[in-house]
Amino acid sequence: MKIGLIFGTRPEAIKIAPIYKRLKEVGVEVVVITTAQHREMLDQMLRIFEMTSDYDLNVMIPNQSLSDLTQRLIQKIDEIFKKDKFDFVIVQGDTTSAFIGALVSFYYKVPVAHIEAGLRTNNMYDPFPEEINRRLISVLATVHFAPTQNAKKNLLKEGIDENRVIVTGNTVIDALLWVKNTKKNEMESVLQKYELKDKTYILFTMHRRENWGEPIRKVLKAVKMYLKENSHVYLVYPVHPNPKVKDLVHSELENIENAMVLNPLEYTEFLALMSKCLYIMTDSGGIQEEAATFNKPVLVLRNTTERLESIEAGIAKLVGTDTEFVYRNMKLLEGPIYKQMINKENPYGDGRASERIINYLVNFDKDSAKNKN
Repeated sequence: MKIGLIFGTRPEAIKIAPIYKRLKEVGVEVVVITTAQHREMLDQMLRIFEMTSDYDLNVMIPNQSLSDLTQRLIQKIDEIFKKDKFDFVIVQGDTTSAFIGALVSFYYKVPVAHIEAGLRTNNMYDPFPEEINRRLISVLATVHFAPTQNAKKNLLKEGIDENRVIVTGNTVIDALLWVKNTKKNEMESVLQKYELKDKTYILFTMHRRENWGEPIRKVLKAVKMYLKENSHVYLVYPVHPNPKVKDLVHSELENIENAMVLNPLEYTEFLALMSKCLYIMTDSGGIQEEAATFNKPVLVLRNTTERLESIEAGIAKLVGTDTEFVYRNMKLLEGPIYKQMINKENPYGDGRASERIINYLVNFDKDSAKNKN
């Protein structure tokens, strides 16, 4: 059996790494196709998880449009499929790399397994373009590995065959536990490196395309109000390398003494800071899942979220980007609300998602699937 893994961003690499390792353990031939949609951040993940690219497409160009990216991905992935044959292709999540990987696989009649299938906000422009990417992958996929029951319900509503939907938990938990168990020494030194060992701090990330510009500015205005009133609390912001994010963040926070703007962190560093922070403010999807493992409350800086499990469990609160609303919710976490948001059961799984996925794939009946499709 020969399986292709197509991915190109840091979050994809994190969530595919446990799949890669599990495939190697059971002796399946793996071909790693990295698009490098995020070059530097992807390379960090490959080093940490000890993965090697068989094909590195290196598609990242500064300020490229989605149309340019899509065109380049189709051409480069197509070249690989002309010379290499696969029994299955695995894509993860909702990036343009994942969508185009699934599309080209379909063109070559290669079955697609979609990891983290079924997440929905039901707003086609939020998140953009991720919501449409994942819906289109669901149309193309042969097998749908849903992380939660909610995700499965979304797929069934769209007419996906229930026999092709498998609830596995989220592979990000597998990855996080692997790092905690194998990178202990590196993680323990991080707080000292950034002089945070004796500090109370909020961990902050904000980078999504729909939040570029004014939404980020409005949230940072709330943050600055809060930090001014609470000089003992620090903000730690590992800023995304995209100039549209980085330049704005530096200009907004450069004179705030208790705001620390950092370069992108290694994954081990980020997990170490997450494990000791007071709480998290983010527009990231994956961080909402990781935070649950560390029992850290999350203020979600978006108007919608596909991780409703966190909201329903009381681990996270959707606060959007309105300055006053964000500020009020930061104030709320000074009181009893904070205690109500910690020590909850993790709704995203037990760290065995990759095991369930690989067990299913190695026993998959492709002929039966073709007859049903």
